Amino acid sequence: MTKPQNIDDAVTKCLEKYFHDLDGTPPTAIYDMVLRAVERPMLEVVMQRASGNQLRASEMLGINRNTLRKKLQHYKLL
Repeated sequence: MTKPQNIDDAVTKCLEKYFHDLDGTPPTAIYDMVLRAVERPMLEVVMQRASGNQLRASEMLGINRNTLRKKLQHYKLL
């Protein structure tokens, strides 16, 4: 049985594959790409775990509820 990956390992593995797949093409906007790739699914899972309760989700995330609401609006998750 294989050991479950932690998030750091999963991100590292995906980034290594991304650079390999570029095959010499210069990368651009990696920071924004990674944030978009991680933030939306994180918000979806946390909102599901919080049963749609934004206050509880914001507490789980460690962010202000208004910040959470803006992010949910940005990703059209409301």
